Amino acid sequence: MLNTFKLRDPAGARYTVMVLLYITSAYIGGWIGIFQDNVGFNTLGVIALAHSMLIAAYLLHDCGHNAVFLSTQGNAHLGKVLNWIVGSSYGRYEDIRYKHMRHHVDNYDPVVWDYRSFLKRHPTIETLVKAAEWAYIPAIEIMMHTMLVIAPWCIESKREQRYRVLRVVLVRGGLLTTALLISPVAFCLYVLAQLLLLSALRFMDCYQHNYEVIFNLDEEGVQFPHKGDAEYEQSHTYSNLLSNRFPCLNLLVLNFCYHNAHHVKPTLGWYRLPTLHKTLHPSVDAQTLDFWTQARSFHRHRIARIQAEDYGDDEVKQSLQEGRAVGVDGLSFLTAF
Repeated sequence: MLNTFKLRDPAGARYTVMVLLYITSAYIGGWIGIFQDNVGFNTLGVIALAHSMLIAAYLLHDCGHNAVFLSTQGNAHLGKVLNWIVGSSYGRYEDIRYKHMRHHVDNYDPVVWDYRSFLKRHPTIETLVKAAEWAYIPAIEIMMHTMLVIAPWCIESKREQRYRVLRVVLVRGGLLTTALLISPVAFCLYVLAQLLLLSALRFMDCYQHNYEVIFNLDEEGVQFPHKGDAEYEQSHTYSNLLSNRFPCLNLLVLNFCYHNAHHVKPTLGWYRLPTLHKTLHPSVDAQTLDFWTQARSFHRHRIARIQAEDYGDDEVKQSLQEGRAVGVDGLSFLTAF
């Protein structure tokens, strides 16, 4: 048992303990906050819930890379717990990990379900999605996460997961129904926290790569010309720091924004990425994006991005500066299909 949870980087034990304590306390405190009859506590509760789930999602990402513990089993145990906290437990941790490893190894963004084609076949739903996205409701991400629930009945490769998904729906649905019956306001505030989580995750994903998107998670019959090409990987990866001037702000996303450094050493702990990022200077400078430039493009193209099938340009940084970078939705590592 002790070997299962042996840390990959013992020198970083305090950081691992701190982040686990933060996730636990903020998540529990957030739930307590949203049940209070006080607007201030409600607000703090929503923020705490949303941020604890965001940090849990990025720590789950590290587990997928075996960056927390040495053993695959230890990372899987923690990853599965975090998957429940984040609310994406309808998809298996193992599938989340497999999809993300494909992203790293093949230098593509693999997806099974093409929501774009679905929307084109259902114009009424597309109109509703566009209206929601205009209002900053992450409708595409909601669709992708909903698909996690119904995938075993729509995607043949997921068929064997039907009973597992039903069990998760019963447990999670029962807990959320209980929350709704006790306090409809608290339930709505939890939904708001989930929407904030999805919005933050997709903003961070939107411009981190300009890989080709392929609708296939099965390698059979698919050619990957950039597989293992480190030069291609780095030139098509971008570091979207929340702040260059105040690096501590990047901890708000568990340093996930140091993305070039992460792709250089995927098993490196989140707390060591800023140092590695500095050693990549000056080559990484051309791949480092400005936060406010991203925010403007993210806002400007929120409708166009719905049907975007690629990142819109081979040079993300330049196209962002010129306001042309559309970005891509629906590529979250939490949607395991």
